[in-house]
Amino acid sequence: MGAVTGRPYPASMDTQMTLPPPPAQVRDPGMLARALRAPFEARSWRETFHLLFNLPVGIATFTIMVTGFATGFGMLITLVGIPILFLTMYLSRWMASVERARSRLFLDTDVRPAYRPDPPRDTWWRVHVSRISDPATWIEVGYHLFMLPFGIVTFSVTVALWSTAIGMVTAPLWAWASPDQRIWIDVPDRGWVIHAGPLELTLVALGGLVLLFVTPWVVRAMAAGNRAVVRGMLGTDLVQRVQTLTETRAAAVDLAAEDRRRIERDLHDGVQQRLVALAMDLGRAKDKMETDPDRARELVAGAHEEAKRAITDVRDLARGIHPAVLTDRGLDAALSALAARSTVPVTVSVDVPVRPPASVEAAAYFVVSEALANVAKHARATAATVTVRRADDRLTVQVQDDGVGGAAVVEGSGLDGLRDRVQALDGELHLLSPEGGPTVLMAEIPCAS
Repeated sequence: MGAVTGRPYPASMDTQMTLPPPPAQVRDPGMLARALRAPFEARSWRETFHLLFNLPVGIATFTIMVTGFATGFGMLITLVGIPILFLTMYLSRWMASVERARSRLFLDTDVRPAYRPDPPRDTWWRVHVSRISDPATWIEVGYHLFMLPFGIVTFSVTVALWSTAIGMVTAPLWAWASPDQRIWIDVPDRGWVIHAGPLELTLVALGGLVLLFVTPWVVRAMAAGNRAVVRGMLGTDLVQRVQTLTETRAAAVDLAAEDRRRIERDLHDGVQQRLVALAMDLGRAKDKMETDPDRARELVAGAHEEAKRAITDVRDLARGIHPAVLTDRGLDAALSALAARSTVPVTVSVDVPVRPPASVEAAAYFVVSEALANVAKHARATAATVTVRRADDRLTVQVQDDGVGGAAVVEGSGLDGLRDRVQALDGELHLLSPEGGPTVLMAEIPCAS
């Protein structure tokens, strides 16, 4: 199998690597049963405890961070503030480890810290400065400050929902325990006296029962948001995302520079040379127009052929930059034109109900163009298929041939450039090419504008 870049292949990908069918909309028969079990499941109460603890944890972490930084920066002039700031940052790291353990215990979320490796310990202060300047450490500081407002929301909503639901469900018990079997609510400032009889109590209990089964799902939604915050600010997700964006931005810049150099090279080595030859032939024809008309006509005829070849070169160059048919008629027509020019028979299937953004269309076009060029040059294939499908906000492009296989993504190759082009749009490129074939190239590109 050839070299593979990007994430590992999905388990469902075999040597055929066909596009997955659209997901079927199947109704879950266990949905009602899960809804009825939710208030009594351990998960609901673990997440409830986690959301309730967010407030005291947020108060503690916010207080420690604000106090530590205020004291440290305030005493910097005396130099005593420096160890206070270092101590505050180390406390931040320790509290982040506690939060990761709490999330692992209550939210079943195992998050690894995103700290960069310590530098060599050639001086006593180098490791400490590296840790304090680590972006992951400062992201954790932001988490500790954020936990106070976040904890207020999760604590308030959780207490309000659970207490209201339990209070409404148990309202008949309170009425039964009262001397006249009723619940009286006296509001003297308003002049209201509210009492609940059997009918009212039954309706209240039914409403509380509904709220009792709804509350766990609200708790789970808030817990899911809590998981996302923990993963993003205490784990590797945010740091990896920043690193990925940096790499893809650099790749996009390099790709643009490479495209510019290729265009300049094609203009210099191709079109420019033909235009120079055309100008020279016309100049010689002009000089011989009076003295040697027959030779002049030959030169003009040669210049005419050279002009047609120059036009062809310009057309091919423009098509390589961005084909006009792609802009005017979309992927179906552009890929059909590519297939028609291929020396290997190609079957094209395009199912794109809504046109994606122009950048996504261009990336998909160049994926197919490069893949078909490789098929014609290296695969020794007798047939190829191109399948393009848009599902929701994702465009999937697959090119498959029946050639000899053994393709690989090598640095500096055309496939390497395709990978950079796709990753610049947050997409992924997969290659499956075992020895003996078949070769399948698949690109998945987000197409939400």
